[in-house]
Amino acid sequence: MKKTPKKSLIAIFISLLLLGNTSLFSAPAEDSLPDIGTTAGATLSINQEMAMGDLYIRSIRAQAPLIYDPLLTQYIDKLGQRLVKHADSVKTPFHFYLIDNPNINAYAFFGGNVVLHSALFRYSRNESELASVIAHEISHVTQRHLARLMEDQQRKSPLAWAGALGSILLMMASPQAGMAALSGTLAGFQQGMISFTQSNEQEADRIGMQTLRRAGFDPHGMSNFMQMLADQSRYSSKLPEMLYTHPLPDNRLADARNRANQYSTKAIPESQDFLFARVRILTKYPPEQEQRSHIEQLLNKYRQGTAEEQLAAAYGHAILLSQDKKYAEARTILSPLLDKQPDNTWFIDTMTDIDIEQKQYANAITRLQDALKKQKNNPILQINLANAYLQAKQYPQASQLLFRYTFNNPDDLNGWTLLTKAAGKQGKHNEELAAYAESVALQGKFDMAIEYLSKASALVKLGSYDQERYDARIDQLRQLQQSYDQYKK
Repeated sequence: MKKTPKKSLIAIFISLLLLGNTSLFSAPAEDSLPDIGTTAGATLSINQEMAMGDLYIRSIRAQAPLIYDPLLTQYIDKLGQRLVKHADSVKTPFHFYLIDNPNINAYAFFGGNVVLHSALFRYSRNESELASVIAHEISHVTQRHLARLMEDQQRKSPLAWAGALGSILLMMASPQAGMAALSGTLAGFQQGMISFTQSNEQEADRIGMQTLRRAGFDPHGMSNFMQMLADQSRYSSKLPEMLYTHPLPDNRLADARNRANQYSTKAIPESQDFLFARVRILTKYPPEQEQRSHIEQLLNKYRQGTAEEQLAAAYGHAILLSQDKKYAEARTILSPLLDKQPDNTWFIDTMTDIDIEQKQYANAITRLQDALKKQKNNPILQINLANAYLQAKQYPQASQLLFRYTFNNPDDLNGWTLLTKAAGKQGKHNEELAAYAESVALQGKFDMAIEYLSKASALVKLGSYDQERYDARIDQLRQLQQSYDQYKK
């Protein structure tokens, strides 16, 4: 048996603990594996898992290149929630995030947090393949695999586990120090950890396949995506990043294919939103080394495809022209699309960008206002309208909209960033400081957030409503900071 390099074991361990163990798909027939169950309550309660998940996501916001594109984040959330709706044992809310990363990968963590790399759109040839990755990650969360791993290792080697968990949390703040500490705690329980997680993987594969099928996707999407990964590793001198922490032996691929073959192949019409999202990712977030010709090849392929693919190709072409500052040409392509689908948020968003670049602010504002009459409280339209108000120097209108938006979407950095700008442009420094404080709090920088809120409180009238509001928020953040400190000890 080939010995696994120590570096690979460390990578696997980090994936399991920090990233929620996302080894790809496997298992025999759907119901042939024992359900290990969703215990682990003795180690972590659901509330503790959610708190640790929130702490980690705040750290991700501060350190990772998250994609805050409202169209893409809404698409991922809609797809993820569709799968969650058909999953069993859901005990926490689920949140889905996109990271701008050219390497194929995905991972889950405590509290229903699932992170996807943008490269998944590049290599997922249809929505069922993309959904298969998400369904697998959802299963790791619903089965509480990370909490159960903690419980197992705490029982077998409590001192080693305590050191490892501390190193993981240290790595959030200081990657080099965390890795050094982690390397010193691994040796004692590597093999036990790996043996334990093999059964977790079988369970997640089986349950993920069930979720995928129930949600109306093609079960073959899972084995097809795995085959793509296997092909990449076979014909490349460098393994896809996903395979370093997601081992893919031949028997796993065979098991997944056998399980999928229990169902007839479903002819599922391609999702228009998936095609739009894929084109948007490829055009707006291409890897640095990728040539424009690669993107144009896909668009040319879509031009020869179905009506949905042709529409996606036209949309992608308009984005490329806009990026090249050929706004008139982009408008020529996009205008007839909008005439046929005036409520299409993908088209509205891109036309708004074109209007702003050409300083046609009134057109953008009118179009967005009309759209919001039909799609009340649509966050994509609201954030676009707020930005259009800002660009048109209509700062009071922007602030009014953003106060409502941030109240309804408190975890969206877009809203707080725009509100900070709107308040600053009006010379409302207390509101500017308070909005910025919320931005840094979302990144886990509680001391900084409290400092800015304290400054905002000092700027307003003593005993005023604003001062009471800022002081109350300071107390909330201090309590949150104290509750999270227990996970850093």
